[in-house]
Formats: sequence, structure tokens, C-alpha cells
Amino acid sequence: MSPGAGGLDGPGRVVEGPSGRDLVRIRAHNPGPMTLSGTNTYVVGRDPAYVIDPGPDDEAHIDAVRAEGKARSGIAGVLLTHSHADHSAGVESLGAPLLWGAVSSTDETHWQPDPDVRPANGAPPEFGVIPTPGHAADHACFEWRDVLFCGDLILGEGSTIVPPAAFGGSLADYLASLERVGHVEAPLFAPGHGEWITKPQAKIDEYVAHRAEREHKLLAAIDRGERSRTALLDAAWDDVPAVLRRAAAMAMQAHLEKLEAEGILDPAELIR
Repeated sequence: MSPGAGGLDGPGRVVEGPSGRDLVRIRAHNPGPMTLSGTNTYVVGRDPAYVIDPGPDDEAHIDAVRAEGKARSGIAGVLLTHSHADHSAGVESLGAPLLWGAVSSTDETHWQPDPDVRPANGAPPEFGVIPTPGHAADHACFEWRDVLFCGDLILGEGSTIVPPAAFGGSLADYLASLERVGHVEAPLFAPGHGEWITKPQAKIDEYVAHRAEREHKLLAAIDRGERSRTALLDAAWDDVPAVLRRAAAMAMQAHLEKLEAEGILDPAELIR
């Protein structure tokens, strides 16, 4: 299978967009439980080009992005799907104007908006901006021709974390964002991590079903009278490996906040 058709690629490798689309993906060397095989940076168009999510402030990665931009007659600007550091930290080193978004030094496990930073909001006319909060309060997707750059709203594999309100997340907002991009007709989604998404509606349906299954397990445990947070986590996130236990606890808190807002659960009843 050729890389352009969805094959795997390593850090720094330039992968052409499927079906001759005028974009490339360059994966950063920052693999991990939250970033999968690394953050995807996209260099889009030419004469000039634009960069979506420069990724971490890694010299080799930024050099590869800059070189691709130079081959496309220069980089006119940068757009950020959201401000988490694994997507935004490389903006300054890249040296191109930031047209949309804000830079942060933290991620979804610590993220808080900086009240002194005003995000740029001047996306070029070639890009349609779709606000998609949930994973992060400032998350947005970008529609370009027949491609949707979906950041961490939807990943190429696995599921994305939706943190609680204290870390900029909202499950209710996230589900609304999934519904919103479900109306986008782009046949190709380009995620912030993982491979190209060539069947977007099937992936959206999968994500909605996944959240519904977690909520069903959580509600079943609550209906049995369980009020211990630890026991609720064990019941609803029983398939999560130890390395992702903290992320699962954050996701559970987002679910609990949704249930509280719907009047289904009184958080005062919960114990550690």
C-alpha cells in the first residue's frame, strides 16, 4: 500500500495527500499514549503554502516543514486546530505568521487558556473555519477544497480524550461538534494524529457510539448504587490500560459533568 493511500509513515517522512491532493503530511517525532505515533503537520497548497499545526518545537521536524514550504514557494501562514503544545509549540521556530489560533506550552492534562493571549482569527479565504470545542475550548476544524483538517476532534485510530471543564473540555460540546462535522461533505478527513480518514461518516458514527457505550456503562453502575469514583472508573473504563488510567479518569469527569448538567447525577453523592 502506498503512503498516499493511507500507508504508515515514520517521523519526518513527507507523505503525499491521497488521490493527488495538493497537500502533504509530515509526522513529528513525539510518539506517546496521547499522541499515538506523533503529531501530524500538514503543508497545504502552493504559491504560497499554508501550514496546519506545526507540531512540537522539534528542530528536525520544523526543518522538514520549512523545507516543504520552501519547495511550494514559501509559507504564507499557520493555522492551529487548537492550542495544545503538541500542535502549537513549533509556531515561533517555524517563523511564519500565525493566522488562526493561539500557542500554549501545555496540553489537555494541564491546559488553561491564557487570559493575556488573544488568538489570531484571520484564516485565509481558502479555508472554511468550523468551531469544534470539546477536546479543547478553542478547537476548530478547517475545510479546504474536499478535505477537513479535524485536529484532535477525531483521530485516525483509537479515540480522543475529552477532558473536564477545568482543563478546557466539555463532552456536551464535543458531541455537538461531532454532529456539526457530520454535515461536512468532505470525503477525506486529515486528523491531528494517526492515518487519513477516508470514511468520515463511519468514523463519526463510531465515535458517537463509543461515547454512548461509556455513558451506558457509567449509568448502569450508578443505577446499581455505586458512588465511588474509583469503582465507577473500573466499571465504565474496564478496558483501559494502566498508562491511560489518568486520561480515563479525566474522561469520566467530563461524563459526570454532562450527567450533572442533565440533572441525572448529583456530584455531591460521589466519594473517592
